[in-house]
Amino acid sequence: MPHSPVVIGVDSSTQSTKALFVDATDGRTLAVGRSPHRVDGSAGARETDPEQWWQALREAVAMGLKESGVPASAVTGIAVAAQQHGLVALGRDRRPLRPALLWNDTRSAAQAAALVAALGGPRAWTDPTGSVPVAAVTAAKWRWLCENEPSTAARCTAVRLPHDFLTERLTGVAVTDPGDASGTGWYSTATAAYDPELLQLLRLAPELLPTVAPTGGTRVGTLTTGAADALGLPSTVVVAAGTGDNMSAAVGLGLGGAGLLDHPVLSLGTSGTVFAATRARPATPALSGFAATDGSHLPLACTLNCTLAVDRVATLLGLDRDDAEPGGEAVLLPYLDGERTPDLPAASGLLTGLRHTTTPRQLLGAAYEGAAVTVLRALDEVLRACGLDPASPAVAERPLRLIGGGAQGRSWVETVRRLSGRPVILPTGTEVVAVGAAALAASAVLGTDPVALARAWGAGTGPELPPLERDLATWERVGSVIESATPALFGPGGVTDPGSG
Repeated sequence: MPHSPVVIGVDSSTQSTKALFVDATDGRTLAVGRSPHRVDGSAGARETDPEQWWQALREAVAMGLKESGVPASAVTGIAVAAQQHGLVALGRDRRPLRPALLWNDTRSAAQAAALVAALGGPRAWTDPTGSVPVAAVTAAKWRWLCENEPSTAARCTAVRLPHDFLTERLTGVAVTDPGDASGTGWYSTATAAYDPELLQLLRLAPELLPTVAPTGGTRVGTLTTGAADALGLPSTVVVAAGTGDNMSAAVGLGLGGAGLLDHPVLSLGTSGTVFAATRARPATPALSGFAATDGSHLPLACTLNCTLAVDRVATLLGLDRDDAEPGGEAVLLPYLDGERTPDLPAASGLLTGLRHTTTPRQLLGAAYEGAAVTVLRALDEVLRACGLDPASPAVAERPLRLIGGGAQGRSWVETVRRLSGRPVILPTGTEVVAVGAAALAASAVLGTDPVALARAWGAGTGPELPPLERDLATWERVGSVIESATPALFGPGGVTDPGSG
């Protein structure tokens, strides 16, 4: 009996690859294959060999095929969503010349600051790109490579983002999409094209870059014979352009031009990320003004320190991650890896307000509060970029969708509810990045709108928790410490502007 058509949505994140097998007709999840990556580096360095991503993709697909029981012949499409910003430098053989510089590699902070100054300040960047370079942005990493490893840069014949690298390995086609391209620092969201002036500033030849497909759901080819053999799939499998992980999450949640607009999302993972899909083109130094992959826009703010930082505090205290109580007078900013929003790349953690009565559980709760207030302050900027007043009762009542690994944890959910005062939706579909990629794959196969398709699949729906009375005392106490974050507190390289991440 013929099997329903199946698509594969790939989520290649910082820590692992997931391959989600989805029935394209109704969105049912058939299986999820997983395979981990290794991240190397210390003192600000964060690197991964891109070949690990390809090997993990092969392993995740093989696992998904086995667990789903789906015949390989039923798979009709695949799309990759991956961590944003990473710099993959390829040689003439299209193999990596060195490990990829990941988004959370902060060594390029000085290069980011130099780029901002060279163009004439933050506004000179937001006008074309919608964003101001920080250490995470690919342009700063390219500048770092040119300055620190000039021989590698000279041998580079192709520059790719992580998702571009995997899509090219699948199809042999050098292609990206507007969403992921908008996080490079050399793509203009104003003109929907690479910016010649910025490429000249970066000394980056345009022929080193992939072409930009109209949307992430655009069909860019089929599997090469080599990729089909490596994955155990037919060479007829259609490959979509794919996108970055945040853009794919928006699709998976049904946010965008054909779905919900101006509805906020908070992702609690390695990083803490807030975003919303909107028709307004954001151009403020306080945010990353990304393009969404469907033609709308995705104002976004990202903090470096989220679940991993709080888990580290729990380990130091010898506690389980849910052994937390409200922090009382203690304030703990868990900026263990520097910080992006606020832009303090050289930051370390800060603890203040200790008393004899402070308990270990309160210290852990203070770490949750420090991380949550940091990212929720950024949420207000996202709402303003959508043309909304965060203090308006109507806006404050708009539910906050909570996704990522932290959304599965009781302490994270309750801390966000207490400090935001908002109703919270916990989407039933936990793999929203992979769901978005699957919808992009199905779009390339069927010619349908990926956002409308994902909404029909229902991944963005789930139980809604009512708002709690907002803990304004903690909000103001933590906020005052964040606002006092200066280079004197956090060391050289810190920036005092809390909205410049």
